[in-house]
Amino acid sequence: MGAGPAGSIAALVLARGGARVALVDKATFPRDKACGDLLGPRGVQVLDDLGVTVAGSHTVGDMVVVGPTGRRVSLPSAPGLTYPGYGMAIPRAELDTFIRDEALAAGAVSFHGQAVQPLHGERGLEGFELDNGVRLRGDNLIGADGATSRVAEAAGLVDHHQVMWGFAVRSYIDQPVAVPHIVLWEHSPRRALPGYGWLFPGPQGHANVGLGVGMLADRTAAALASKLLPQFLAHLRSIGLLAASPTPTSRRGGWLKMGMVGTRPAAAGVILVGDAAGLVNPLQGEGISQALTSGRAAAHAILASPGTATEIYTAQLAADHLPYHRIAAAAQAMALPHPTAIAVIERALTLPGVGHALASGWAIFWNELLEGAPPSRGRTTAAVITGIGRAATTKTTIRRRINDVFGQ
Repeated sequence: MGAGPAGSIAALVLARGGARVALVDKATFPRDKACGDLLGPRGVQVLDDLGVTVAGSHTVGDMVVVGPTGRRVSLPSAPGLTYPGYGMAIPRAELDTFIRDEALAAGAVSFHGQAVQPLHGERGLEGFELDNGVRLRGDNLIGADGATSRVAEAAGLVDHHQVMWGFAVRSYIDQPVAVPHIVLWEHSPRRALPGYGWLFPGPQGHANVGLGVGMLADRTAAALASKLLPQFLAHLRSIGLLAASPTPTSRRGGWLKMGMVGTRPAAAGVILVGDAAGLVNPLQGEGISQALTSGRAAAHAILASPGTATEIYTAQLAADHLPYHRIAAAAQAMALPHPTAIAVIERALTLPGVGHALASGWAIFWNELLEGAPPSRGRTTAAVITGIGRAATTKTTIRRRINDVFGQ
């Protein structure tokens, strides 16, 4: 259910493995999504492992972090033992369509429609009736239908009072950008935005610009991102990242579910992947790579043992993401209620001496790349940051909630 990157990769791997796959989406492709359009190194590696070459993509390397005062820190992109030293920029309308087409070419069958009625059986949730009357059941059901997942809701896998929500708004502007920028911004004096802004390479000489905000379980702050976008564009001009006053186009907003908090990833033949499983990085908002890795893991679990796929998948998800997300989600939860403290930390991190000393380790830790990073000064720094983060978050409520979900 859901033919975005997570669902389509799962369908591709399953179809290649001989499974009969129904790939369902309510949208007609190509369709757009609110996203920064950046795919990280782990996602690039998944596509390479599967022999999927995405035409028209733009290779990106180092990333620049811009502090509240305009100071800049370059985070280097270095190859790991299990991932390349670069990412990829490509509009979601193109990426999602391409991967979906690959899945259909491998034998997955497309169904167009919105899930309206859950279909239950002896095992629990087994499928859905679509709004066009089509009824679909499967031995295994993969929920790849985004942050507000209908599958997660129908299977009883989400607790809305615990979920860490985020909201992002994105536009394109008519100005080329060569290097991705993360912008840490104070929208009022000494009060940091509870998230960050971005200016990323976009399609055909355009740039992708947007704001993402975190709000824990209270979703009322979502309007902040849209409200502040014009002010953010003015800030980009004031620090020299925009040369003129471009008119934003194709504005879109979307929900994010972060840190694997408040969502069980699988139960009784139902597996959640990507945003539906809350796999968005709490500290920097990346979600496409996690969508691809989790979609592939779900497919491998089903092909290996359909009857115990949920247990296999949950164990794999814990191994891949739990060490980082327990720290990142807890840190996010502690920081969000204190915008003044966030501003102090962001200013300190982008001081010339501090930023330069931390840059290589910052890049590895922040992008969830420690596992597979080769021995280096950056890896050592990232390991130290991880150790400090683990010690600082051990007794937090968020960490306990995540542990409860995974039985740890």
